[in-house]
Amino acid sequence: MEKSGYGRDGIYRSLRPTLVLPKDPNLSLVDFLFRSFNSHSHKPALHDADSSLSLTFSDLKSTVSKFANGIRHLGISRNDVVLIFAPNSYQFPICFLAVASFGAVATTANPLYTTAELGKQIKDSNPKLIITVPELWEKVKGFDLPAVFLGSPEQLQRDALPVGVRTFHQVVELGGSVDYPEIRVKQSDTAALLYSSGTTGVSKGVVLTHRNFIAAAMMITMDQEVAGEPDNVYLCFLPMFHVFGLAVITYAQLQRGSAVVTMAKFDLEMVLKAVERYRVTHMWVVPPVMLALAKQSLVKKYDLSSLREVSSGAAPLGKDLMTECSRNLPNVAIFQGYGMTETCGIVSVENPRVGPRHSGSAGTLGAGIESKIVGVDTVMPLPPNQLGEIWVRGPNMMQGISSSWLHRIKELIKYKGFQVAPAELEGLLVSHPEILDAVVIPYPDAEAGEVPVAYVVRTPNSSLTEEEVQKFIANQVAPFKRLRKVTFISTVPKSASGKILRRELIQKVRSKI
Repeated sequence: MEKSGYGRDGIYRSLRPTLVLPKDPNLSLVDFLFRSFNSHSHKPALHDADSSLSLTFSDLKSTVSKFANGIRHLGISRNDVVLIFAPNSYQFPICFLAVASFGAVATTANPLYTTAELGKQIKDSNPKLIITVPELWEKVKGFDLPAVFLGSPEQLQRDALPVGVRTFHQVVELGGSVDYPEIRVKQSDTAALLYSSGTTGVSKGVVLTHRNFIAAAMMITMDQEVAGEPDNVYLCFLPMFHVFGLAVITYAQLQRGSAVVTMAKFDLEMVLKAVERYRVTHMWVVPPVMLALAKQSLVKKYDLSSLREVSSGAAPLGKDLMTECSRNLPNVAIFQGYGMTETCGIVSVENPRVGPRHSGSAGTLGAGIESKIVGVDTVMPLPPNQLGEIWVRGPNMMQGISSSWLHRIKELIKYKGFQVAPAELEGLLVSHPEILDAVVIPYPDAEAGEVPVAYVVRTPNSSLTEEEVQKFIANQVAPFKRLRKVTFISTVPKSASGKILRRELIQKVRSKI
């Protein structure tokens, strides 16, 4: 096997230590989270940056148990689906863990969804209960389902509750007992039904088991374990309805005994204040946040000395932006990882503890994961340094995939048979000091088939021209990768998780041809 992990059979294997998964088949993700409870029961588990409320692991365990018993009193049983339709808060992970603890299934939805969009997911998942917030009630009341409102007792007492709605704290009181329901949950049982981003089509439900969450969490935190890092504090402003916020940050870090600081939404100054106040050590972000950290002078006004790592996911991060962010945060390791909803959030990640490279790489395979790169047309394994489609497998893959290959073709522009990766050009574009953000898409061309065109967001007061942008790229790439057109826009369309809505933009552009 080569240093890359590449074998003679065309398969790449992880170079990280062997992943040793728990063997007990009767183990829920909640049991696994609290397996070392006695050693850190007094330590902080959750800090809510918006309400300033904090919970220890002891508080977390008892509240999860009470809420679980409470929703069982409301008629929720094993295998029933519960929809969590709410922004981030300390109550969100409590609800998720409570639902999973007795074999029910959690599904989550973007709070920005319209009633029609939410209706499609409700029709597909058939939830028996909706957990939401008063601000979203207008979107859900027409579905005629029992509901639970999240929020503080003070906030929820201001207005009369709608018929059939209880508050989070009422359900906790209803549950009463701190004993967990005596229901045997298996690793192979479904824990969550998460909906993929739908950037390449209609959003589809992804079935993730308790074993998927456990395996992914161990992969995500393995480098911390090997390094023996104690008392890490993670900030989570990325949405918990997405696998990134729920599995990669919140669940993975809580199961290791780290504290998680929750925040309803991203605001740069609020993030910086939270890092300073809670002595945050780690942040997972998306590229737009990395852009802000790299280019905003506000970063220098706060004490960020506790911060050790800022890692990015959801969309590719170029080498130049990583380097630029490093200059603004000189004592922080900047790196990135790659994952999908179908892999419970993890495929690969860089390990800065063995030397941050700022290479633009998405790192090396997580422990226990295998991959191969196959030809897009031939579907045959390719040797190293060849461009193709990535196929992966491992114990974190969604139900029905763990022993077979998961593959999802990436967006490539085909110019006269040459493959142009939009992410490469986007990384170069945002390295320009007068470019805040950019997206590259294919444009139909009679001769070439497709040509790369860019949509660019300029910095305020910039007078950058199309010709200047084209020349900037032409000086750095092969002729077939050069931009054929540049259009300036105010914002790049993105999903709530930070992923570029490339397909949406392509369809919009082509509808005008």
